[in-house]
Amino acid sequence: MKLRWAEQIAAALGPPLMKSLAATWRFHETGSEDWRSLVAAKQSFIYVLWHSRILPLLALHKREGVVLLISRHRDGTYIADVSEGWGYRSVRGSTKRGGEVGLLGIVRALQEPGTIVAVTPDGPRGPKEHVQPGAVAAAQHAGVPIIAVGTRTPSAWYARSWDRMCIPKPFAAIDVRYSAAIEIGPGKDGLRRGIQRVARALHEVTGTAAAGESGA
Repeated sequence: MKLRWAEQIAAALGPPLMKSLAATWRFHETGSEDWRSLVAAKQSFIYVLWHSRILPLLALHKREGVVLLISRHRDGTYIADVSEGWGYRSVRGSTKRGGEVGLLGIVRALQEPGTIVAVTPDGPRGPKEHVQPGAVAAAQHAGVPIIAVGTRTPSAWYARSWDRMCIPKPFAAIDVRYSAAIEIGPGKDGLRRGIQRVARALHEVTGTAAAGESGA
């Protein structure tokens, strides 16, 4: 369902009511073996997810100490307000403007064993579902794997924003899918191939079309 006013729902609810809405969501996870193994081994890694799916995934992985790369755009301020109450840490920046600062913060955070970082590689303002190189470059530099994660739900509002933000309705059933761990090879070729693999994995776990995604 696409509504002109859907992008105003999150802001109108505010963080407390958004958390109450999220408490009604029901999650079903598949493909979680790799990331759970990494957590058990206290190995750092990066989650990547499309910007449009950030709200349900914030709710699912709350209080796990995940570090978020949050943009300096006004949308990032709202996400920061919601995530802080759920126990997330944050690094300000993006894959575009201010990205160098944010990615440096991510690489530093990943040096601590067992750190989990979450990045939306198409944020903060698109292009929608196109992987920017920042998260892949950070994983390559830090020597950590990437896990792609996506959500699907038949019961949601979709904002008319650049990313068509997904806001699950009350009591929505949400299917969460994870990819296998993606290792990034060295050099420019490793980065290029890594971007392609991450893009494919994100489209697979989210069920979106990969039209025009070259990864180059």
